[in-house]
Amino acid sequence: MNVRQSLLAETGSRTVVPTIFIVSLFLLVVGHDAPGGGFVGGLLAGAALLVVFLSGGRNEVRTLLPLHPRSLVGLGMAVSITVASLGLVFGSSFLDAGKITLDLWLVGEISAGSSLLFDVGVYLVVVGLVATVLMELGRPEESAS
Repeated sequence: MNVRQSLLAETGSRTVVPTIFIVSLFLLVVGHDAPGGGFVGGLLAGAALLVVFLSGGRNEVRTLLPLHPRSLVGLGMAVSITVASLGLVFGSSFLDAGKITLDLWLVGEISAGSSLLFDVGVYLVVVGLVATVLMELGRPEESAS
C-alpha cells in the first residue's frame, strides 16, 4: 500500500530536526556540569527521531542513523562501562577516571571529565533504544509456525 507523505510534515521535519539534534548535543556537552547530560540529550535526540519517523517512516529513520539501532545500544553500553571502570584501573573510585584540560589558542582553556564520556555512552544507549522502538513499530508480526 502506497501512503502519500504530507509535504508540510516533510518540510517541517527537515527544518526542525537539525535544530533538535544540535540542542540535544548541547545538553550532552553542558550536562556533565549542569542538569541534563546524556539521558536528557538522548531523549531529545529520540524526539527528533520520532519527528522523522512520523514524517517519513522507518526508512527515513534508518537512513538518518549511522549504525543499526541495536549496535548503538551496544556501543553506548561498552563506552559507559569502560569509562566507569577506568577509575578502578587507575587507582581511583568507580566512575572517577579523571579530568583533562586543554589550552586551545583561539578558544581558551577547555576541561572535560570522564563524566562527559560516560554521558556519551548513555546518550548512545537512549538514542539506540528509541530508534529500536521506532524501527519495530508497524513491522508485520512474524508467524510462530
